[in-house]
Amino acid sequence: MRLLLSLLTAAAILFSIVACSDSFKPTTDNVLGDYSVQTFQATDTSGTIDWVQRGATLTVSLGPFGVLSGHLVAPGGAEGGGDLDQLLIGDWTLSGDIITFSMPAVDSFVDEMPWIASENRLSGDHTFGDGTRIRVVLQK
Repeated sequence: MRLLLSLLTAAAILFSIVACSDSFKPTTDNVLGDYSVQTFQATDTSGTIDWVQRGATLTVSLGPFGVLSGHLVAPGGAEGGGDLDQLLIGDWTLSGDIITFSMPAVDSFVDEMPWIASENRLSGDHTFGDGTRIRVVLQK
C-alpha cells in the first residue's frame, strides 16, 4: 500500500511539474535583445548557397518601443556580384509568435518575410516570387 501511495504521490508531483511548465510564449518584453545569424541559406534553381559559410553576417537588435536596428553583410550577395552591406533600421511588431519588420529605407529580404519568435531565437523561412527560398535562424 505504501508503494502504491508513493507512486501516486510521485505521479501527481510529476504531473504538476509538467502541467505548470508551459511552452515559451513570446511577448514584446521577452523577445527584446540582440540576435546574430546561425543559419542563412538561399535556394533557387541553381542550388543552395550557405551564406554563413561564405562569410555573411546578419545581426538584429529588437529594442524597446518597437525599435529595430541591425546589419547585413553578404560577400558577393549584391546584384552584379558585389558585396552587400546594409544597415537595418526600422520598426518591429509582434503578433502571436510572428515578428514583422518595417524598414522603409532598406531594400532587403529581412523585412519581406515573417519571423517566428521562439525562446532566444528568430526563424525565417520564405519563398519569394522568383522561386528563391531563404531560410535564416538568428540566435540570442
